[in-house]
Amino acid sequence: MAVVRRNIVTDPAARDAYIEGVMRLKREDSTLKTTAFGIPGPPAPVRTYDLFVIWHYKAMMTPVPPNGNVNTRNAAHRGPVFLPWHRFMLNLLEAHLQRVLGDPAFGLPYWDWAIDGSLPAPETALIWKPECMGGQGGPVTDGPFAFVASDPNCFRVRVASNSSAALLQTDRGLLRAFASGVPTLPNALDVGAAFNTLPPPFGDPDLTTYDFAPWLANSRGFRSRLEGFTGTGLHNQVHRWIGGDMAPASSPNDPVFYLHHANVDRLWEGWMNRNGRNYLPSMAESADLLGHRIDDPLISPLGAGATPRTTLDNTALSTYDLVP
Repeated sequence: MAVVRRNIVTDPAARDAYIEGVMRLKREDSTLKTTAFGIPGPPAPVRTYDLFVIWHYKAMMTPVPPNGNVNTRNAAHRGPVFLPWHRFMLNLLEAHLQRVLGDPAFGLPYWDWAIDGSLPAPETALIWKPECMGGQGGPVTDGPFAFVASDPNCFRVRVASNSSAALLQTDRGLLRAFASGVPTLPNALDVGAAFNTLPPPFGDPDLTTYDFAPWLANSRGFRSRLEGFTGTGLHNQVHRWIGGDMAPASSPNDPVFYLHHANVDRLWEGWMNRNGRNYLPSMAESADLLGHRIDDPLISPLGAGATPRTTLDNTALSTYDLVP
């Protein structure tokens, strides 16, 4: 039976279970060492949580096509596969959380950041209170992910990309710097604009189509609008507003990453409810788009287990308590 993903701010049980599950994954050694991923330094155990950090980083550093530039299109971003790839990632994390919690009914919560984007001061939102995700800092010093140097069991960042985009071993606290990249979060009007398919100048009828050639970051269509390369910021704007560890390719270091992407996924689900479970590009497009076409395996160092087509209907695994 499908689990229900709920708003983390309004569901304390989902909030507390998520925090507990993250901490368990953060303390659990996987079977892999850092050397397996070419991370410099002595071999060190990779915690299960950190496998997802490495996976996201590797995807962002994999150009599509292979002779291309990661800042043009990569294996998980700046192109059509953005939403299927992250849905696959959420599904795998949710399964691991269910495992360590011993609760197959656990649903990954989401953060409806558009509500907080309407506040005069988004940094005062409930999600940043100590009982939820804690606040900002260099490092964060309150909430469940606060850094205490003398406590080996506290939440610690162990792999992170630096200013040169290299993935390195580290041992530090979680970093957040609100409004460091943009002044505010997206709000409900911004989200509404992504669903507004009226003719110009009132809307954008292209938003009824998932994506368009040439399948780049700023191509026409809904995917680019939700990713944040056209129109209002949406996904990209949230990363930039939180800043700190949410800014680089190792952004899953911040547990808020998954709450944010669950909300992005929820918005995609709402779009599909309205416009159909449609995806482009088809397999008729060039193999230079490998990983972004509908039946291409999603590129992952954790092993291929899905294609964009297989992610379009996720209702056998999860639903949301409220879909826009």
